[in-house]
Amino acid sequence: MSISQPRTKFSPNLFNAEEVRIPPLETGTDCFQPVISCSADFPIELFESAISQLVHHPEYNSTLILRSEVLTESRSIFPSETPDLRGFSKVDCIHRRLLPRRPGRDGGLEQYCTFYSRTISEPNNVPDTLVLTPIIPPGSRLPYYHPAVSHIAFRYLCIADRPSTLRIEVLPLPGTPIDSNSRLYRTCLALLETLHRYGWGAMVNYKKRVVHDHLVPREEYQDLYLIMRERHKHLVDTWQEVTDPLKHVFEDIGIATFLMLFWKETYTHQDLMNPKASDLDCPWSTWPRPPGGFLDFGCGNGLLTHILTAEGYQGKGIDVRARASWAQYPDTTREQLHVYAFDPTSTSSCSFIRPGVFIIGNHADELTPWVPVLATLHKASGYLSIPCCAWSFDAKFERSSASFFPIPISPLNLGGDGSHTSSYSIYRIWLSTLSLHCGWEIECEMLRIPSTRNWAIAGRRRLPNVTDEEALDNAQAIIEQVVTRGVFKTRHPEGKARDH
Repeated sequence: MSISQPRTKFSPNLFNAEEVRIPPLETGTDCFQPVISCSADFPIELFESAISQLVHHPEYNSTLILRSEVLTESRSIFPSETPDLRGFSKVDCIHRRLLPRRPGRDGGLEQYCTFYSRTISEPNNVPDTLVLTPIIPPGSRLPYYHPAVSHIAFRYLCIADRPSTLRIEVLPLPGTPIDSNSRLYRTCLALLETLHRYGWGAMVNYKKRVVHDHLVPREEYQDLYLIMRERHKHLVDTWQEVTDPLKHVFEDIGIATFLMLFWKETYTHQDLMNPKASDLDCPWSTWPRPPGGFLDFGCGNGLLTHILTAEGYQGKGIDVRARASWAQYPDTTREQLHVYAFDPTSTSSCSFIRPGVFIIGNHADELTPWVPVLATLHKASGYLSIPCCAWSFDAKFERSSASFFPIPISPLNLGGDGSHTSSYSIYRIWLSTLSLHCGWEIECEMLRIPSTRNWAIAGRRRLPNVTDEEALDNAQAIIEQVVTRGVFKTRHPEGKARDH
């Protein structure tokens, strides 16, 4: 089957009397209650692959779950809490821990995820059933994000002369309704739709169009983000801009978290500007960091600069005008925020860029294409560009007239379906080829931030097959072409910001 073939429409059905042809699961003392079913448009051999996605990625089905961690797995030892199902054999058991997205509100929960196969009819122990069993210590309660059940089962049903079916069955806690208006039903509906989608993906060998966590491990990012969010969420209440504080505050917390871990992975302890870079009692006070500090290029509201400065990182933010937010920051941050009009055609215009600096282009608009060029000219130790509005060097970026640099042979993690038909994906390709032209090895990541413009292009290593002289010549040639065209106009500091 081609991946271009559309997925069969998800058409759920409430359990009805006809389905009694395959009775519900039984434990000997309890009988499961069927809740909902739909067609299974993939063979039973792919059930384990599809259902395993639910086991390992519960966060895809609940915004209240951060992730799951596998504690143990066994194909021979099964805890007594896992139910013995009549006519089935246990073939695998995963003991996992669910981690909440907001630990201060929801608690964690451990679960047994047990795979079963029918004892007689299924050859080679092909699993056709998964039962999730929450582990509830005495005196504890299920967290809100978990349905009110003692067991929830996912089944692949093969019915003679009829299409195969997916069905969810439960052993609800006493007093828990399962009708079509209940919360438990809605949860089962969402889980069944997810399983239906995963089964289709397994059949067509579907690969995600976007792959996260190339540059920073997911678990480290999520754990640090939770800490950073608690440390800086108060900024929502003191927001001075007219923009949405929930979006901007948590977006910049996410970017700062990514940068801290990215720098930790990139640099060594010898790169520390000061071994005592921070008096904070936290692990990152001694993490490696850019040897020349950071430069937040077009820092806008200055929030990213503030968060990094507050966490002990040295750097500056520059923008063409001061923002209302700047005045709310402490002196340690305000001292690092500067009104500055950037002129790339002047050799003396970039006094804030020193060797070893790490350049940040966070939605820097018309400054975006200059990031890799300046990183080369000024011997930066790396950069991170998060493009938003598409600009070339002296005008809006137009895909029809853009002059592309040589496209690399090796593929880039740029997202899309391979055709790169959107203007945004074309712009990302242009920026990436520009970076390669300037001698940078390109890495791309889709950041976990609340923004539709969350692609990041990073450079932290020089290309081995491009000499420093060649890269400098290429970057300088871009400057000369801009000067020759004479279109670029340096912006001037605005209003009272001149005197900041």
